[in-house]
Amino acid sequence: MSEIATDRMRKVKSILVTQEAPTDPNSPYLKLAEKFNLKIDFRPFIQVEPVPVKEFRKQKIDILNHTAIIFTSRNAVDHFFHICQELKLEMPPEMKYFCVSEQTSNYLQKYIVIRKRKIFTGLKTAQDLLEILKKHKNEKYLFPCSDIRKNDIPDFLKQNGYTYTEAIIYHTVAANLSDLKEVFYDILAFFSPSGIHSLLVNFPTFKQNNTRIAAFGPTTAKAVRDAGLILDIEAPLPNAPSMTGALELYIKKANGIK
Repeated sequence: MSEIATDRMRKVKSILVTQEAPTDPNSPYLKLAEKFNLKIDFRPFIQVEPVPVKEFRKQKIDILNHTAIIFTSRNAVDHFFHICQELKLEMPPEMKYFCVSEQTSNYLQKYIVIRKRKIFTGLKTAQDLLEILKKHKNEKYLFPCSDIRKNDIPDFLKQNGYTYTEAIIYHTVAANLSDLKEVFYDILAFFSPSGIHSLLVNFPTFKQNNTRIAAFGPTTAKAVRDAGLILDIEAPLPNAPSMTGALELYIKKANGIK
């Protein structure tokens, strides 16, 4: 948790999570709401828009000139196969797929018959996936991604001499949040610099006042501070590796719960 002034330790009754609502009935957010009698709402602050095929062609990328594809999200899977459909391309059976998580690799079943393909799956994070990539240096990788993306995977590929191509297949843009103009929450929870950008695009005169801000990851925390905002809750923490864990620690302290 960031060092904050004690006058910001006010009781927490409501949280806005800047992501899609969880579909899992056992979501830790739902358990957090029940445990502390909180109002927790969910609203994505960013949205993705597909790159039109005409725009993709300008990148002059030969998809079938690659032997492996790296997927870091279901968005990447959807937009990649949409591009392939538009280009009338069918993935060869020997194509390999490297997915950041089991959730992403399972999602591939929407487009390919998994039992006939070669799929390599990380546990959850990009770092887990990098450990797998180290064992497959001789592939020609294609990395479908957004115009706004983290640097960890392309930096690793470049620094270690891998053959790879980055393909911009969708854009990350600010969602329209005009309906939230008069809505107040005790805590806003952010997960990417894009979310902070969306906040400032939608509400250019935003005053933080007593609203606490939570950020997941160092790049998001930096974006909060760069925007001149106060970062009250920083995740992950050594004793709280998730956003919900960091929120719980803060709520207990702010609400005077032992």
